[in-house]
Amino acid sequence: MLKNTVLFPIMIAIVITISCGSKLKNKKEENQMDHADTPDSTLVVGANQTKDYLPMLVNKRIGIVANQTSVIFKSGGSSPTKDPEPSEMEPYTHIVDSLLTLNLNIKKVFAPEHGFRGTADAGEAVKDGVDARTKLPIVSLYGKNRKPKPEQLEGLDIVIFDIQDVGVRFYTYISTLHYVMEACAQAGIPVLILDRPNPNGHYIDGPSLDIENKSFVGMHPIPLVHGMTIGEYAHMINGEHWLENGISCEITVVPVKNYTHQTPYSLPVRPSPNLPNDQAIKLYPSLGLFEGTNINAGRGTEHQFQCYGAPFLDQAVFSFTYTPVENFGAKNPKHKEIKCYGEDLREEKLYGEVSVKWLIKAYRNASDTSKVFNRANFTRHAGTAELQKQIERGWTETAIRATWREGIEDFKKQRAKYLIYP
Repeated sequence: MLKNTVLFPIMIAIVITISCGSKLKNKKEENQMDHADTPDSTLVVGANQTKDYLPMLVNKRIGIVANQTSVIFKSGGSSPTKDPEPSEMEPYTHIVDSLLTLNLNIKKVFAPEHGFRGTADAGEAVKDGVDARTKLPIVSLYGKNRKPKPEQLEGLDIVIFDIQDVGVRFYTYISTLHYVMEACAQAGIPVLILDRPNPNGHYIDGPSLDIENKSFVGMHPIPLVHGMTIGEYAHMINGEHWLENGISCEITVVPVKNYTHQTPYSLPVRPSPNLPNDQAIKLYPSLGLFEGTNINAGRGTEHQFQCYGAPFLDQAVFSFTYTPVENFGAKNPKHKEIKCYGEDLREEKLYGEVSVKWLIKAYRNASDTSKVFNRANFTRHAGTAELQKQIERGWTETAIRATWREGIEDFKKQRAKYLIYP
């Protein structure tokens, strides 16, 4: 461990530069990871701003909530502008690997849904264990407990939260954020949040959650797409007193440099196994609603959340077919090894809205409409029981969207108090 806190920031910058494959030739290269030499417009994620947070970790016993997206980029602060050539080095290092290289005292890793390395299916329990690469103990927050237990936090001085989110209410990483903040507040442990852009951060849309439908796929009364980063959302959790008994968690957010909510952002690492590309992430708020139905949303294919289908949809209406099979991230997809009829949306142009037109079309063209909805599960995903009723009653998409407006406008006013970025 480095004991000299005066020299620590300088030595940290040197070691990180070395760990990222750079050669120390001058001061400019020494400071590469903090990007003092990059153009003012370069986007720099929180994890890359090492000088801002490494001094907070000196002589601390550290827990970290992380997964496969928790990376430090080797050049520039955000995702690479092009895929690396086979001969090029991987364009990032995992933050846990970097911090361990610096001999910082990481005691354990807390793993969200899909696990620390991001390979578990959606909804699949993540087990406690030991990471094969780092030998660190892994504490699951998607198994026996979703909130860290007091004994799991015992002995820690600080917890880091660094996970890439996609800005959708039923994407469970913000629920994990809530429970980590709550447990840390109760234990008197500060939380350091390394912020990242929200690829769906340019809009707010969808039905708002009715609090009686609160679950792990929707804990707070917000629209389906909330338009906030993890750091902003953490401020809202505190400010709206959503933690148990209205307590507040001590948080420090390292914001993304040169980011606005209109900044396009392409994720360099899958945030979960079934969001493989930008198109899937764009369509996820809309097609994710199929998770509460008996219709497959591309799981078990190579174009997850870019198509939908089921065996009971009308073959005369839906000419696109596919057969879901077991694959990475989908051991038992809906209608496994059964031919499905549906739509291919890989070329669909959708920007800045949640669409229910595909859900309406599927319902109206099902051979048996009673097969479509899994009522309780659909209500949890939609956040309201009204959406299913509206579709069953034959409402148009325009009429349905009109019922969302009041909740969206109220949320925009509420959200404004917690924004870090324009």
